[in-house]
Amino acid sequence: MYYPMFYFDPTYMLVIVGVIICLLASAKMRSTFQKYARVRSHSGMTGREAAEEVLRQAGIYDVRVERVAGNLTDHYDPRTKVLRLSDATYGSNSIAAVGVAAHECGHAIQHAQGYVPLKIRGSLVPVANLGSTLAWPLILLGLLFTGESSVMFLNLGVLAFSLAVLFQIVTLPVEFNASNRAIRILGSSGIMYPEEVKDTKKVLSAAALTYVAGAAAAILQLLRIVLLTGRRRD
Repeated sequence: MYYPMFYFDPTYMLVIVGVIICLLASAKMRSTFQKYARVRSHSGMTGREAAEEVLRQAGIYDVRVERVAGNLTDHYDPRTKVLRLSDATYGSNSIAAVGVAAHECGHAIQHAQGYVPLKIRGSLVPVANLGSTLAWPLILLGLLFTGESSVMFLNLGVLAFSLAVLFQIVTLPVEFNASNRAIRILGSSGIMYPEEVKDTKKVLSAAALTYVAGAAAAILQLLRIVLLTGRRRD
């Protein structure tokens, strides 16, 4: 009887580790947000009201605050100067909602003040999207061809994926800085009591972990690609 042999590529472990890291970070974010989504802020401000107040405290009056469908789909769009808050944030007066709204305001403040890492991240968006789209097709072409053509396609594939990884890395200081700005304004403006600020830090720290996990997973994937293409070059 013939028994098929299955080959296990040890580099798969890098992908598995990356997936586990992302799942753990996502679970931590969800549990932390849900916990503090049940705790009412003393000010009674909703996410929308808190966002408008934070923007006013920062001297920003040309950014609109709108509702966007979904859960934790909050984001700031620098192209249209619109701050969009998800259903879980916009009308909620919880500590979690106010913290997330203030974090997105942090991005609006970065934009208004010309924060350099935000500019760099914005300039990387098109090349990172293109890189993540083309990386694997280029690598597959490199595996199909031989000789110099193979090496060229493999190198281009690694370079393309590296751009996507670079975007993930540049995102980290942007997100941490936005959270720090939010915490400072929430504390100094009196929108939150000191104890509430501590709880907000927990929410935003959990959110930051998802970006760290994403960057770590991308780096591990890049390492796998380098190992795989390195074998072919040899």
